[in-house]
Amino acid sequence: MRTDQILTRLERVFARLDREPERPAHLQTPQMSRHRVVLLGSTLAFYLAIVVAVLTTSWLVRLDWQIMFFRPYEQWPQLHAFLDYLVVLGQRGPTAVMVAAWLGWRSWRQHTLRPLITLGVALLLLNVTVGSVKLGLGRLGPHYATEIGSAELFAGGDIFPSGHTANAVVTWGILAYLASTVVTRRVLSVVSAVVSLSVGATTVYLGTHWVSDVLLGWSAGLLILLALPWFEPLIARTEAYVFELREMLRRRAETGRMPAPVVSALTPLLSAGGKWQLSPVTRTTEEPAAVPATAAAAGAVTGHSPAHRPAVHPGNRPHLIRSERTPVTPVGSRRPPHTERAGTRGTAARPVAGG
Repeated sequence: MRTDQILTRLERVFARLDREPERPAHLQTPQMSRHRVVLLGSTLAFYLAIVVAVLTTSWLVRLDWQIMFFRPYEQWPQLHAFLDYLVVLGQRGPTAVMVAAWLGWRSWRQHTLRPLITLGVALLLLNVTVGSVKLGLGRLGPHYATEIGSAELFAGGDIFPSGHTANAVVTWGILAYLASTVVTRRVLSVVSAVVSLSVGATTVYLGTHWVSDVLLGWSAGLLILLALPWFEPLIARTEAYVFELREMLRRRAETGRMPAPVVSALTPLLSAGGKWQLSPVTRTTEEPAAVPATAAAAGAVTGHSPAHRPAVHPGNRPHLIRSERTPVTPVGSRRPPHTERAGTRGTAARPVAGG
């Protein structure tokens, strides 16, 4: 295929994308409805019940040990290779890159940053909530357990709740949360539920997590998805701020000047009484002497006027005007002395050599 044909097809693709609406009319922001609040409360109660069951070394801990002694990875070894790849769908790095790429394309097409900002907020909540519980409880995994029948808490571990499971629920569930139609939302909800359940069961099969870890990971991820509507005002303000910042930078690039807030912030520091204070120099009321013809000609060539050029002098030396200075003329110079320049001011200046 020739290059011109490839460019023609790319132009058609971008022309098709340009005809997409900026914001679809059917795109609605999820609200914190009564049904969602009830579901959030039920999930939170389930979350706390699992934590209490593990802390009290109840029947749930005994179930963890029974499944660990069963060793599922030895019962069905033919599934091991496939499940090693399936569990990657719960790792934060690869899944975040894949989902961010898709949501980035949606943001570009719909001219809105809400998908990407929502993903960032959800991942931030996931890291804070799940990470703090992991470090606070410090539970060891099945492969590192030291005492049979113990909950293995406060031993320096970091597996309770399961990070793979919670990440799978949040990362793939965010696609359903941001769906633009009811049908798409339902389909993606089923897909994300299947993926998160599969990832959690795979970690139990591989022996990297207890059953209670997976149960708490499912509820932790679901709590974040259910609570996201409370953060929609923050997401909207962040999007508006980013667009305002982009517009300000665009105007700055077009005009070549600093933004007004920056100028207003720097003015009290750099000016006083409406005049720039570059150095503590004692000002004089005397007018400067007339500019020699050669200096005026040089200013005409460079485009700058020497009469308006600010002069910076050391603070310990007196400010002398040009008429008080001693002329310095090198011996043997072909230029006339200062006394003879006054009569030739009306004539044209001699051009600089090499000009």
